[in-house]
Amino acid sequence: MLDKLKKNYFILIITFLFIYFFFNLLDGERGMISYIEKKNIYDQLKKDEIILTNKIADLEHKNSLLTDNIDLDFIEALIREKFLFGKEGETTYIIKNNGNKK
Repeated sequence: MLDKLKKNYFILIITFLFIYFFFNLLDGERGMISYIEKKNIYDQLKKDEIILTNKIADLEHKNSLLTDNIDLDFIEALIREKFLFGKEGETTYIIKNNGNKK
């Protein structure tokens, strides 16, 4: 048995090295599976960044309407929305969403 191992020593070492590199290629911190998971996380973070950037731009626009040149129409819309306030003779309707969207 020992003689067979000595004769096939090179093939045995090559086989173990191949198995070692193959598993490290697929698994591990720098493996292919980890790469795919990190790429998915990166893509999700890029989408989140775009959404947050759009929200920041919208808030900056609303803030500019309230600070730089006061827009009375915007303030009136805010008062109507937040306080359900209307003018005399005006009827305010509240529409509740039941979640029946198509």
